[in-house]
Amino acid sequence: MYTVQIRDHIMIAHSLPHPFFGPAQKMHGATYVVDAIFSSEKLDPHNVVIDIGKAHEILKDVLSPLNYQNLDEHPDMQGDITTTEYLAKYIHDQLQKKSTEFFQGKIKVILGESHVAWASYEG
Repeated sequence: MYTVQIRDHIMIAHSLPHPFFGPAQKMHGATYVVDAIFSSEKLDPHNVVIDIGKAHEILKDVLSPLNYQNLDEHPDMQGDITTTEYLAKYIHDQLQKKSTEFFQGKIKVILGESHVAWASYEG
């Protein structure tokens, strides 16, 4: 399996409105390190998994509408509890939509909440 991994970050605000989340029920901020891993069993005709420049471009396109936003007010997330796991899948799905014309492999998104905690989604 071949992989290409790229990295960026976003800063968001949100609340997790359920007693399960304790103090995180209140509005708070988070800075996520976002890793996107593109995997393929074979290389394309140019001997790459994905063009790294193009991968960075689509990741920035996906993250831009989230950066410095309150996810509680984001139109795609109304009524959802925007946990790190939820956001990893959301970013994954957006990356997949934007890359289908030139990438047919698997994508994994890892969101680092801190130096000791992260969550991911792979599809």
